[in-house]
Amino acid sequence: MIELLVLDVDGCMTDGSITYTNSEDELKSFNVKDGFALVQWKRLGKKLAIITGRESKIVAIRALELGVDYLEQNVKRKEERLRAICEEIGIGLHQVAAIGDDLNDYRLLQSVGISFAPADAYELIKESVDVLLTRPGGKGAVREMVETLLKREGLFEEYLAFWTQM
Repeated sequence: MIELLVLDVDGCMTDGSITYTNSEDELKSFNVKDGFALVQWKRLGKKLAIITGRESKIVAIRALELGVDYLEQNVKRKEERLRAICEEIGIGLHQVAAIGDDLNDYRLLQSVGISFAPADAYELIKESVDVLLTRPGGKGAVREMVETLLKREGLFEEYLAFWTQM
């Protein structure tokens, strides 16, 4: 059973664009539908982690909004940080699902129970993951991943029931 979902930010939770204003503020756009699925994942008693190679106040704000359990920014060796998180919460890597889109995600994706990549991921990543999603990063890939996991885990009906049952 998957207990922890690990997310990369740029290229997975966003489309990978980074925009700077004249005042040097950074802008990122997150997909509300992705966020909706992540909040429901948490409602099912599961854990969330963001492990990203960059650091951004915007990501910290989004993580707080989503109820992310572990926010790890400016991480160069993502798989090492994931191992420490797993040890802290007492789960094995086989109980982790992760999404990544580029070479800095490769080792982390190879270490988890089930790996995902958005449709527009780097070619080597697309070839090496367990599930290649049909949606690109920032455009519903995270929601597609969550719903794929919930179907595999037999939790999809419970997920739907939050909204379909009176």
